[in-house]
Amino acid sequence: MYHHAMPVADDAAAAAALFHALSDPVRIEVLAMLGGGERCVCDLVEALGVAQSRLSWHLRTLKDAGLVSDRREGRWSYYTLERDAFERAESLLAALKPRARRLVVRSAAGGCC
Repeated sequence: MYHHAMPVADDAAAAAALFHALSDPVRIEVLAMLGGGERCVCDLVEALGVAQSRLSWHLRTLKDAGLVSDRREGRWSYYTLERDAFERAESLLAALKPRARRLVVRSAAGGCC
């Protein structure tokens, strides 16, 4: 049974959404491109060579996870990274990092199962 509380347990659904958003090569490429600053969606479509509908789905996943935000200017959308999301990801990974160096072996008499 799990007894150790950690920040991940406080919002496991948000953590899962965040890591799901980081699990696709196209989304990683988008994040890398946005690392250099705000980009228009038309620039992302051209640079990645993907259909706008497919890119929109990836951008929605990144936005839902809080990794990017957008703003509209006329008919164009511009995307930028959300620094706080990356700090949350670092905290979540730190919380999941193993704290014990070895598995504690229990005797047959005092086992848990």
